[in-house]
Amino acid sequence: MIKRIFDIVFSCLGLILLAPVFVVLAIIIKLDSKGPILFIQARVGFNNQDFNIFKFRTMQMESDKKGLLTLGNKDSRITKVGYFLRRYKIDEFPQLLNIVIGDMSFVGPRPELRKYVNYYPQEDLSVLSVRPGITGLASIEFRNEVELLKAAKDPETYFIESIIPEKLKLNKLYIEKRSFWLDLKLIIITIYRVLTK
Repeated sequence: MIKRIFDIVFSCLGLILLAPVFVVLAIIIKLDSKGPILFIQARVGFNNQDFNIFKFRTMQMESDKKGLLTLGNKDSRITKVGYFLRRYKIDEFPQLLNIVIGDMSFVGPRPELRKYVNYYPQEDLSVLSVRPGITGLASIEFRNEVELLKAAKDPETYFIESIIPEKLKLNKLYIEKRSFWLDLKLIIITIYRVLTK
């Protein structure tokens, strides 16, 4: 209950305070490249239910047709403004709306695409027993994921066979140890890592 109250209060506060910033970003994104302001994609969330995640668009239109994984911070599909938004995780800000709706929390396992959830072993589906988060233990540990994928000979196979299993371990550890204070710690670590990147 405390976690949900925290999520609602601070996501609403964030949306109100950042509203002018959102307007400016929307204009910049539209001027920078063709396409919508928001990138909306189906992800798997709480209780294995699909929901639409909101992000500021950082890639060229129809980039997902060239692959679902982002390969490196200099992926050619990323727009000029997109590089900046991704570097400082600003593209994630619209997920405050997902938190208000109840699809997400500030902290929890990152929501994955259905395609990759289908690779989860049955015993690991427990990671879907909590709301997914904007940040989390696995998100912090794999903050350089796109660079790992870029270096891999077969990014798709490497993601499925190496990264997913490790993320699942960390996500299950988070669920086992989760507490309000752990959430605050992970939020602070995330902010620090973003600002000192």
